[in-house]
Amino acid sequence: MDKLTLGRIKTAHPKLRDELAAQYEHCNQKLLGKYVRLRFAYVFRTAQEQRELFLKRPKVTNADVGQSIHNYGLAFDIVLLYDKDKNGTFETASWEQNEDWKIVVDYFKSKGWEWGGDWKRFVDKPHFQKDFGFDWKTLKSRVDKGITIIDNGIIYPKI
Repeated sequence: MDKLTLGRIKTAHPKLRDELAAQYEHCNQKLLGKYVRLRFAYVFRTAQEQRELFLKRPKVTNADVGQSIHNYGLAFDIVLLYDKDKNGTFETASWEQNEDWKIVVDYFKSKGWEWGGDWKRFVDKPHFQKDFGFDWKTLKSRVDKGITIIDNGIIYPKI
C-alpha cells in the first residue's frame, strides 16, 4: 500500500473516509496486478493548494478557492504507479488511459463515485467525487455559516 495515499485518505471527509480506505485497499489487493499501484494524488485540498492549481498554466482546473469538491474532502484524483523494473519501488507515475486505468474507473463508478471523465464541460479523467447532492456553493455556504465538523484539524461541512 502507498503510504502517501493512506495519509491522504485520512484527510477525506469523515463520512467517506472508511469507505474510501476500503475501496483503495480493494483496488490494490484484488484488481490491479503485482507491479501496479493506485495512488491518490489529491484528496482534501487546502485553499492555498486550490489557488495554486487554479492559477497554473496550462490550465489544470476551473475551480478557484472553495469551488472544488476537494476543498470539502469529498473528492480524490488518481494516478497509477508502475514498478517497471520489478524491484518494489513503483518509480513510474502514469495518467495513461490504459486497461489498468479502466479497471480503476469502472470500480469506483460501480461504488457510486462520479467520474470527471464523464463530464462534458471540463473533462477531468483523474477526478472522482461524492458530493451527496450538494454543489460547491452549498458546501461553501455551510462552511461559511459554521455548519461544520472539525476532524484531524480540518473543517468540513456537515453532511
